Amino acid sequence: MRTPAVVGFAVNLLVGGVALYASARYLVYRDRYGHGDVGHAVLTAVIGAVTWAVLSQVPLVGTVLAFVGWLGVVRFRYPGGWRKAVTLAAAAWAVAVVLVAVLSLAGLEAVSAVGVPGV
Repeated sequence: MRTPAVVGFAVNLLVGGVALYASARYLVYRDRYGHGDVGHAVLTAVIGAVTWAVLSQVPLVGTVLAFVGWLGVVRFRYPGGWRKAVTLAAAAWAVAVVLVAVLSLAGLEAVSAVGVPGV
């Protein structure tokens, strides 16, 4: 049985949002009370995915421009400087890879992480 496209997109977006949330909670908010919620992370994933989709269409430099744009979205949406944004992005990518692998082992095929490039 095929999964409807909307359900598949929602699952993939949730994977990306959870990866950003888990990374931000540990890296950005670990010493503070009142960290960002999953909704904030999912919205960040949506904005990041749209930014990636638009900027990746630029000829020759699209991939680099898209990555810098996605990193800028992470930098804008979470406190800290560019170094914190790079660290958060790398951690979100690692968490997304693990989540996708676990979901694949659980039998969910064609799972990806919307809003986290390269997963």
